[in-house]
Amino acid sequence: MISVSDKSGIVDFASALNKLGFDIISTGGTSSFLKNAGIEVTDISHITGFPEMMDGRVKTLHPKIHGAILAQRINPVHVREARREGIEFIDIVVVNLYPFESVTARKDAGLDEAIENIDIGGPALVRAAAKNYRNVAVITDPGDYRMIINQLEKGDLDLDTKERLAVKAFRRIADYDCAIDMYLSQKLANEDILRLKFVEGRTLRYGENWHQSARFYKEPGVTEPSIANAKQLHGKALSYNNYVDAESALNATHEFRDRIAVCVVKHCNPCGLAIGNTLSEALSRAWDGDPVSSFGSIICMTRKPDMETLEFLKGKFVELIIAPGYDEDALLFLKNKSKDLRILELEMENGVELENTYRYIAGGMLVQSRDRGLYQKWETVTVHPFPDDKRGLAEFALTACKYTKSNAVVIAREYEAGLYQILAIGAGQPNRVDAIRKLAATKAVENLKILYEKEKPELTEEEFIRNTMSECVLASDAFFPFDDSIVYSAENHLKYIVSPGGSIRDKEVIETANRLGVSLVFTGMRHFLH
Repeated sequence: MISVSDKSGIVDFASALNKLGFDIISTGGTSSFLKNAGIEVTDISHITGFPEMMDGRVKTLHPKIHGAILAQRINPVHVREARREGIEFIDIVVVNLYPFESVTARKDAGLDEAIENIDIGGPALVRAAAKNYRNVAVITDPGDYRMIINQLEKGDLDLDTKERLAVKAFRRIADYDCAIDMYLSQKLANEDILRLKFVEGRTLRYGENWHQSARFYKEPGVTEPSIANAKQLHGKALSYNNYVDAESALNATHEFRDRIAVCVVKHCNPCGLAIGNTLSEALSRAWDGDPVSSFGSIICMTRKPDMETLEFLKGKFVELIIAPGYDEDALLFLKNKSKDLRILELEMENGVELENTYRYIAGGMLVQSRDRGLYQKWETVTVHPFPDDKRGLAEFALTACKYTKSNAVVIAREYEAGLYQILAIGAGQPNRVDAIRKLAATKAVENLKILYEKEKPELTEEEFIRNTMSECVLASDAFFPFDDSIVYSAENHLKYIVSPGGSIRDKEVIETANRLGVSLVFTGMRHFLH
């Protein structure tokens, strides 16, 4: 029984079935299509004794069709009743449905056109065949045609294949009904309905903490770089925390996929992020962002790691590494480093980006569009100009800030022309001034003391810290509610600040920046990350 809306591959499939000895029953458009291709077909009206009616709305809903599909072949009552009514069994049902989803995705599609593309007989055939999967193979995906023919040429379809086809069929009907529900709820009941689908559920060792159970489900059809689609090459299975941390590392790194970049993440915050001439340099500079927090971290790279890069990791404990690929020697090195080290391979190339993010709260779901872009404007609001040659560094700092838990500030440094690194971050604070005063500024000075010993400039330590801080950029994910953030930044020799602006005290903030010799840019775009 063949009745398909999507006719791709159906001629070759039907021809192969004919050669294997199958008689084909078909409906209106499909029947004509197959006959024109030279396939021998019996019209469904010949089986039912009734013509297709009402513009094809009524054609397959008949006992001689559904009885032929639903009859259990080992049930003597079913067999006897089928013989009595002249019903011949149908062994394979090939159906794909009217294109409701693609029709309603068009902006010019009207309600009447959508209604006409709600399939009735198709889902009934699919459900009937899937229900009786032990006796009937149901095929809803043209991508399965070749696999089916290959099996049939060797004998019969095995039960495992029929079971998988039945699950796929019921899932297709569920998706179809969900699409109709969402569309008609909006059009006819003025109600917005959200239905999501996730598959391949598997149990994780535990959740965020040992006493919490956890599972992971995959969203089908995602083509943008995603941890869900990464290939694990080595190490223990990913934990709940690995997934969320790895996503944070990937998101930040992916912004710099066209450059040699490394991000080091701990507890969903980029404790290190850097761009380098080489991957080894980028990793070293990223690690310098917070050598203490980098212990037990997750590292994401935009390039394959070479041996020079991996040598840096000797004696350093990391949980997980993500890269676009690994040469054989690099992979062997990492496997020997630890049997537990999780090694993920993931291409950074863009696919079709998802539009929304979702967060479940008890009793509800929050949906929002993705945080795309860095700024809506670039407005220097102080008398002290923001140099053009600081723009790249500022954008780097803003990007890092975008993937840091709010309240967030990032202090970034240009350590070589066009090469940047995070010097320090202040993340997840209840107020912004503490993110600067108690965290970012303090951490930046601590890290500069370490870098002073490494770089050994011809300056005193104090001069090195002051000169370096004065050339850094501080990026804030939201506006400054008071001018105290400017005061503490200036006290730590920070002269270049980027913020969305938008506070009722912006004038006061700007006046303080002017008084203290700070250059301040307003971007008009906030980047809270909760």
